[in-house]
Amino acid sequence: MANTFHLQIVSFDGLEFDGEVISLSCRCIDGDKAILAGHSNYCTAVGMGTAKVKISEEEVKLAACIGGMLSMINGECHLIVNTWEWSGEIDRTRAEAAKKKAEGILAKDDISDKEMKYAEAKLRRALVRINTIG
Repeated sequence: MANTFHLQIVSFDGLEFDGEVISLSCRCIDGDKAILAGHSNYCTAVGMGTAKVKISEEEVKLAACIGGMLSMINGECHLIVNTWEWSGEIDRTRAEAAKKKAEGILAKDDISDKEMKYAEAKLRRALVRINTIG
């Protein structure tokens, strides 16, 4: 059996996961990070991407993970995120519609910088969701 550590994932929607895992991989502001048992104390901001939670050698779960904080302190890992959507909970039709809407806004010539930044963020969020479900 592989070494495990305790992982707790909390989003604005509540407790998403609380248990022992082999590893956690997610996008952080300074690149993709993987946390394993015995990892040194660490804290960083979370970026936007697909997170991978390896619960056992047989079970790996993916989730769209957007914004927040990741900490590994004294063998306990906490991931506090703005958005956490398990791959099986993502609505592909809704994500594709959000992508198309954002691309339509970005294709316009007369949008403000604020509108452009907002549409780019919406597009990135939609792409994370789409890529998470494959």
